[in-house]
Amino acid sequence: MSAPSGMIDPAIFEGLQSKVDEDTTVRDELKDIVQALEKQNRNISFVLSRAHSTPFADLPNVLKASEEPIQNAIETVSKLAQAASKQPYYKFNQMWSRQVQDALQGILFWAWLGGKDYDGNEPKCGCLLTLEELGETLKVPTNLKDQDKFHITIEEYLLALTSMVEELTRLARNAVTLGDYERPLLINQFVKDVFAGFQILNLKNDILRRKSDGLKYRVKDVEDVVYDLSLRNLVPKKQQ
Repeated sequence: MSAPSGMIDPAIFEGLQSKVDEDTTVRDELKDIVQALEKQNRNISFVLSRAHSTPFADLPNVLKASEEPIQNAIETVSKLAQAASKQPYYKFNQMWSRQVQDALQGILFWAWLGGKDYDGNEPKCGCLLTLEELGETLKVPTNLKDQDKFHITIEEYLLALTSMVEELTRLARNAVTLGDYERPLLINQFVKDVFAGFQILNLKNDILRRKSDGLKYRVKDVEDVVYDLSLRNLVPKKQQ
């Protein structure tokens, strides 16, 4: 039996179209902010990559050059937080999660190089920012449980940390080519400590678990660098 003509009220679909238009407007706003953050992440990566070819004595030049792109990223993440917090967190978070991880990785590496507490003197390498310290740096909340708004998740922090370890593995090799035999030792201990920390975690996220498993290869890579230095009697005496 056919339904009478005009049984379905067109207003139903008109209402749905209105909601679709609202979501599209939100997506466009978030997309613009995320694209800006993506560009700033590339700028941070470009500047900090100089650390791989810069002697330790000249590292302050890298840290100084990184101040502006780091600050730009901080401001953009704050802007993202304001816009995203108007919507349910998990409705659009896939739009920015990767870019936020990249920003976290850049800031973690910058802080490790001594950027966060740099006072114009010799940089103090080896700092690991906690999740909470990253939140303070970016001026956004972390690991929210009772509020449905933008925040940095534990998973984003841990994924960024594994990426930072990969960057440090490269730095260990490149430091040797610059005649710096102390930083590989510092990196060696740091990477081992991070790996040991990950062994405490019972990870459920498949991507994060694979990244965590890969850390053992980064540990071996850095150990190989230190072992080679040892064979050549290039390990600084005070570190033996």
